[in-house]
Amino acid sequence: MSHATPPTDVRRHILDVAHPLFLSKGFTAVGLTEVLAAAKVPKGSFYHYFSSKEAFGEAVLEAYFEDYLQRMDGLLGQPGPAAQRLMAYFFDWLDSQTGDEAQSRCLVVKLGAEVSDLSDTMRAALERGTRTITARLARCVEEGLTDRSLPESLDAAGTAMTLYQNWLGASLLAKITRDRKPLDTALACTRRMLGVPYDA
Repeated sequence: MSHATPPTDVRRHILDVAHPLFLSKGFTAVGLTEVLAAAKVPKGSFYHYFSSKEAFGEAVLEAYFEDYLQRMDGLLGQPGPAAQRLMAYFFDWLDSQTGDEAQSRCLVVKLGAEVSDLSDTMRAALERGTRTITARLARCVEEGLTDRSLPESLDAAGTAMTLYQNWLGASLLAKITRDRKPLDTALACTRRMLGVPYDA
């Protein structure tokens, strides 16, 4: 006797299948037929969960940020000084952008410019997600000011935004040049900004 897959699992399965396709080709170039074939689900199942491709794209982004924030919370929530936890997060970013696994690449870098001009709902999903990321970073910087592992001159919100913008830009440049040097530069800038020595 076979067991039916719970509806939430089917929905998540479709989102998970679409993620690497979007990372590889972008949003516009991936058709629903390709997603359905890869997920092995009928068109009716897709439209049961998503009213349109735009709504689907928004859901893919929301699922991406949900997973991303869970990983981020694990890195920033480790024991130890806040400066050390921040560096662990950025080392993880460096590894994710220079590794062989396409699944680890940044969906914000891949889709940001493309979908922001195509869909206001997807642009809003990107804005919500990135705003949550910078808020997490700002909170960790505040913890670093409290535990004195970071320079007291830092402004938490401004530092968080500068760091995130720096790493997003570096990830895009690394993609354009197919060279990790922009990411290595971002790491060096992060160390200087946070006052973290190279042997830490």
